[in-house]
Amino acid sequence: MPGDSSFWMFDFFGKVMPIFFVAVIGIIAVSVGRGLLQWGRNNKQPVLTVDSRIVSKRTEINQRHTHEPNDQMTSHTNTVYYITFEVESGDRMEFPVSGKQFGLCAEGDTGRLTFQGTRFKGFERRMRFAGEAEAGARYRNYERL
Repeated sequence: MPGDSSFWMFDFFGKVMPIFFVAVIGIIAVSVGRGLLQWGRNNKQPVLTVDSRIVSKRTEINQRHTHEPNDQMTSHTNTVYYITFEVESGDRMEFPVSGKQFGLCAEGDTGRLTFQGTRFKGFERRMRFAGEAEAGARYRNYERL
């Protein structure tokens, strides 16, 4: 029959769309659950302050374009700043930090890192003076001649 063949599409979407909807809700629930678990684990960890050195800095830029109802396109940009610290044991930890903290730190800086689990709490830089640079490091010597 010619009329019966057109109903397969409605039957297909009637079965597939609920599965797709449940999958999307499941992915959102798993993401929220993982975030809450990490938050709880961080809260259970002690706040530690250790000597460390900054070994790397990086940024991650996310850009999103949206179309407005009046046919204008807007762009939203988000920058996430990361600093990688190396502690005395040789372990490295990377934390997302604020733009201000990112700008105040440079690779090679040493100081006291404070963190709780995977949560960055702060970094107190140790001031370097001329002639105190580590052997092999590339620092300018500002001593007077």
